[in-house]
Amino acid sequence: MKVFLDTVGCRLNQSEIEKYARQFRMAGHTLVAELAEAELVVLNTCAVTASAEADSRQKIRQAGRDGSRQVAVTGCWSTLHPAQAAELPGVRWVTPNAGKDRLVAQVLGLPPEHFDCLLLEREPLPGRRMRTRAFIKAQDGCDNRCAFCLTTLARGHSRSLPEAAVCQDIQAARQGGAQEAVLTGVHLGAWGQDLTPPRRLHSLVRTVLAEMDMPRLRLSSLEPWDLDEAFFALWQDRRLCRHLHLPLQSGCAATLRRMARRTTPPAYRKLVSAARQAMPGVSITTDILVGFPGESEAEFSESLDFVREMEFAGGHVFVFSERPGTLAARLPGTVPHEVRKTRSAQMRQALEASAVRYQQHFLGQEMGVLWESALSLGSQGWEMSGLTDNYLRVTATAPAELWNQITPVHLEQVRESGLLGSLGGA
Repeated sequence: MKVFLDTVGCRLNQSEIEKYARQFRMAGHTLVAELAEAELVVLNTCAVTASAEADSRQKIRQAGRDGSRQVAVTGCWSTLHPAQAAELPGVRWVTPNAGKDRLVAQVLGLPPEHFDCLLLEREPLPGRRMRTRAFIKAQDGCDNRCAFCLTTLARGHSRSLPEAAVCQDIQAARQGGAQEAVLTGVHLGAWGQDLTPPRRLHSLVRTVLAEMDMPRLRLSSLEPWDLDEAFFALWQDRRLCRHLHLPLQSGCAATLRRMARRTTPPAYRKLVSAARQAMPGVSITTDILVGFPGESEAEFSESLDFVREMEFAGGHVFVFSERPGTLAARLPGTVPHEVRKTRSAQMRQALEASAVRYQQHFLGQEMGVLWESALSLGSQGWEMSGLTDNYLRVTATAPAELWNQITPVHLEQVRESGLLGSLGGA
């Protein structure tokens, strides 16, 4: 059977899709790069924003439109709206998040233990989902109660994967040729707290660095309140990528309180300072939410000033959208949609400006780049795109296709798409 896998949303969703890919391959089925080739479509949905929900529904409709293929859906949107998902054309299976680890077994009519016998090396997904980096699920669920977020409803309480299981997935990725593993989770910083005895994320990272030969290890999003001094000591190992994604959401203390975020601007400022001292050149990126209920002009200005002060290497700006079932959906002080859009543009401009300044610090330096994709083939060779360890997007022209290789690049120019470089300082 020909299987097309797709996902909307976070890196955890991507990690889960990669696991499905290994299981379908283990069962003797073929992964295809195009929807039109598929007999079966599996879609991992998202509900973090209204836009993500709409994208999820659109992808499901596209998959089942002509009636020629079966569709299986899972993920946050279909977990929150199973009846609506089941009514969409072509949908045969709706698997909630609580059972998504058994999705492939369910679809194929196999016992779940069928996939526990062999360690199958990871291979990148075909087509546009093809990634050099292997996304490794270490944790699921969340015990935070952020006022704007549906994650706890959709994913449940925080649950840690055993250390051995995480290392096994990394081993499979390495055997498949991966040069970088990315540890992911809904609330990755909570890893180990539900284990007996309780553990901390830094102990998992230390084990991975000690026992795995992965050239690069990257951590996905971390809540700022989950980090301590022991955590920063890990970066003495140069294989751990100098990149921290620390969601702030707002630079205004009053807004953070209404959001039920467990940080303050002074605490966040102190954390960023400690990270930069421990890791010279570290890339610190963030998430910002604008238009939260009750956000006055003064509060937005305070948030914008703080974001400018932090000099982030980049980030994502989200416009608040009411998520039914969340506390924020019931709060007074709705911000008009046009105001939300205006604030979003201002915040994006601030983050883009600081990203350029961060990139400029590295001009004239030579850094290793993991090549993720070949953009085009021209008269001078392949135009390649990839990432440095500190998450700088780099393009360069190479005489050969260098996908999934790490090579030195001399960084020469800041462009809208990132940095332009030349191979080996040429």
